[in-house]
Amino acid sequence: MGWELLSPIAIVSAATIIVLLERAFPYDRRQRLFRVGYFTDFFWYTLVQSYLLGLVIGSIILAMDRATGWSRLHVVSGWPVILQLGFFWVTHDFYIYWFHRAQHRNRWLWRIHEAHHSGKDVDWLSGSRSHSLEILINQTIEYAPIVLLGAHPDVALMKGVLDAAWGMYIHSNIDVRSGWLQRILNGPEMHRWHHADAIDQRSVNFATKIALWDWIFRSAYLPGHKPSAYGLWGGAPFPEHTGWRGALCDYFVQHAWAFRRSEGSALAKLGDVAGALQRNRAGPAAVLPLDTRERGRVEPA
Repeated sequence: MGWELLSPIAIVSAATIIVLLERAFPYDRRQRLFRVGYFTDFFWYTLVQSYLLGLVIGSIILAMDRATGWSRLHVVSGWPVILQLGFFWVTHDFYIYWFHRAQHRNRWLWRIHEAHHSGKDVDWLSGSRSHSLEILINQTIEYAPIVLLGAHPDVALMKGVLDAAWGMYIHSNIDVRSGWLQRILNGPEMHRWHHADAIDQRSVNFATKIALWDWIFRSAYLPGHKPSAYGLWGGAPFPEHTGWRGALCDYFVQHAWAFRRSEGSALAKLGDVAGALQRNRAGPAAVLPLDTRERGRVEPA
């Protein structure tokens, strides 16, 4: 069986196993399987966006190869496939750690990353909610070297399986205790803190697969307790709705939200309404001090 057929089977199997483990060993027992935004995340972000961006990114990389002819140099072609996979896995993970840190510090990069942090629940599907521009940048940078350096065609498919499975795992609602392994490989016990809505958690746990980066570069945070809530810091506004309105419109409104001109724009006012509705559903806003709530609305510099 080739990886063209094996890769989707592996991804669906991983998703099924993770969902079953979430139900059996939940990290946060209050979370529901079909939570707010489930349809948007599954249909629009996971299925539609992933498929369309795959076509676009593939076309970009092929155009780059036609223009440069680099793949014909076969830089890594003679390496064992497993070594090729390991090389691209580590080097891309190192890149994504630093790009992720930059997204949390630069206001413009944050605009295309905040959707990923907007969910009030963190589960196996949360990793799919990412702005298309963020995916376009990251996956072009991720897969272009695989093609341009002449890697085996299976490497891209194998890496895609690893990326998908690991993304579902680190966001999953599974009560994992990995001990010393968490200092090497990333898991939900650290990454869920990255999605916590507390203002002092905005600059921690940027690693995706290799947790070692966080420990080496002093951004690791792993306390003995669990986060109390998730989402944008301080209840910052973000457009999300329930029912058919959310299912049909949220994906497009959330994309447009990244391009709002100012806090006084129509989109910003729409987000303020959405944020107020979310806070009302979650309970009193007094769970955070006033200054913390206001600071949570400020974008990175």
